[in-house]
Amino acid sequence: MPRGHKSKLRAREKRRQNRAEAQSLKSAEAATGEDAEAACSSSSVLAGAPSNATGAGPLQTPSSAPATTSATAGVSCKRSAGKAKGRVCKSKSSSQASPSPESFALDILTQKASHLVDYLLNQYQMKEPIRKTDMLKIVHKWYRKDFSEILKMASDHMDLVYGLELKEVKPNGNLYTLVQNEDATSDESVSRAWTFPIKGILMPVLSVIFLNGNRTSEKEIWEFLNMMGIYDGKSHFIFGDTRKLITQDLVQEEYLVYQQVPNSDPPCYEFLWGPRAHAETSKMKILEFVAKMNDRVPTSFPAYYAEALKDEEERARAALKASSPSKAGSDPRPASSHYPQPE
Repeated sequence: MPRGHKSKLRAREKRRQNRAEAQSLKSAEAATGEDAEAACSSSSVLAGAPSNATGAGPLQTPSSAPATTSATAGVSCKRSAGKAKGRVCKSKSSSQASPSPESFALDILTQKASHLVDYLLNQYQMKEPIRKTDMLKIVHKWYRKDFSEILKMASDHMDLVYGLELKEVKPNGNLYTLVQNEDATSDESVSRAWTFPIKGILMPVLSVIFLNGNRTSEKEIWEFLNMMGIYDGKSHFIFGDTRKLITQDLVQEEYLVYQQVPNSDPPCYEFLWGPRAHAETSKMKILEFVAKMNDRVPTSFPAYYAEALKDEEERARAALKASSPSKAGSDPRPASSHYPQPE
């Protein structure tokens, strides 16, 4: 075949793949961002997050929530990796606009990073070696120049969501390994039980509960989990029987409360934080998690930040009362002064 004809065929194939990826990304955005007043583009918490199978999916809030957040009814916010320059938060009026070249490029990298996260989790679960050559094949030769950025997006997600740190076995070598992040598990407010795999589902579920007014219907939880590629009645390769995990195991361990909604007919159920969740983490810690997933800071979500700050002050007051009853009436704010006051 003439060389010129081969070049045309390759160019045509590349255009076809780019169109297919663009259509896939647009479909994901339409499914999760339709009714948003301030939606952050794409379908997962991480701008390089897993698109369907294993990542913490979109953290969402009620449609009545402040415009700085997203809605369970239809908005997803996600974090861009590092300081990726293409991340764009879209308003309802701008969501119909064509994506800029920069945001389109970032969405492609996001999709590639999602594939790497799936690969990393699978290799970790199966105790198989993690090879750079395999990851380069997943990324595809057309995006090898972006491999470092894509790998950082994936490794940041593994660290933040699952508490797993990606490390090279040897500098500039072909092999990598995943290890438990000691920094994450040594946090005073979070017990060592919050490790892989439970952290990968518990942190996002607690976030959804908090962002939905501290109680979330079972229907909304499953809608959220479906966005993570987790389905009722279908065993998940990381979490196994997810229904049993969230309605029995985590309930028995007192991380979640699963109860019937009062006076509901037919009966329906809801989730709340359990006593152990209240003891081992806080609204501020969860908001910090959500903010990091969106490449933002907690104060970017004013209503939730004010609620989380109030919770910190109540915790400080309770701790002060327990340690010194005579000081129980004093101002608790100094104990939480490392958090800035809302403007």
